[in-house]
Formats: sequence, structure tokens, C-alpha cells
Amino acid sequence: MDLLTRLFGAATAGVSPAEAQARLNQKNKPFILDVRQPEEFRSGHIPGARLIPLGELPRRLKELPKDQEILCVCRSGNRSATATRQLIAAGYKAFNLQGGMLAWAQAGLPVKKERA
Repeated sequence: MDLLTRLFGAATAGVSPAEAQARLNQKNKPFILDVRQPEEFRSGHIPGARLIPLGELPRRLKELPKDQEILCVCRSGNRSATATRQLIAAGYKAFNLQGGMLAWAQAGLPVKKERA
């Protein structure tokens, strides 16, 4: 194992916004896990996403499906990459949205905003 892997963990499986949208259009679509903070989530998220902030994830794993892929989402893809690694280590099938909500919105994909 090289030094970078020991320091930062193994690389996470990631998909582009277009690939993620294609998976969300399939019959067995993934569970969407948004790991940002509540105020970030309210400002715009993928329709159908479930909010569990990254800091709460370890104690809320039981809320996630074991029999379904999990698409991890954050603002830029960094926190969701951490969440993806945590989920994979816990036995879940997870993958990261590369570029996060910034890339998703830039690709013109649907974003749901909550009213304040």
C-alpha cells in the first residue's frame, strides 16, 4: 500500500452528472444521499435526495438501504467522496457524484430548492 492510499484511503468509484442521471432513470435507481449541511441542501438538491450530513453518517447508517446502490452527493464531490469510502467500508454499494452539485447544476440537470 503506498503512502497516499494510507493517508487518504482508496480511490472512490465516481460517476459524472450525466452517468448519475442515466442511473437515476433506470428501473433499479440508486438511493440519493446528500451529505451537505441543511442550509446547503435547502439551497438546491437533486430531487428525491435524502439529507444526512457527513458528520452524522456513522451513527445513521441504519437509515440507508443495504440492497440498493447509493449515490453520494455534496457541493463539489469532496465530502461525498469521504462518505462513499465510509459506506463501502461498512459494506454498502456506493458511488460518488464527481463535481457534486456544482457539476450537476452546470450540466443543466434538475435541482429542487426549498422555500425558506
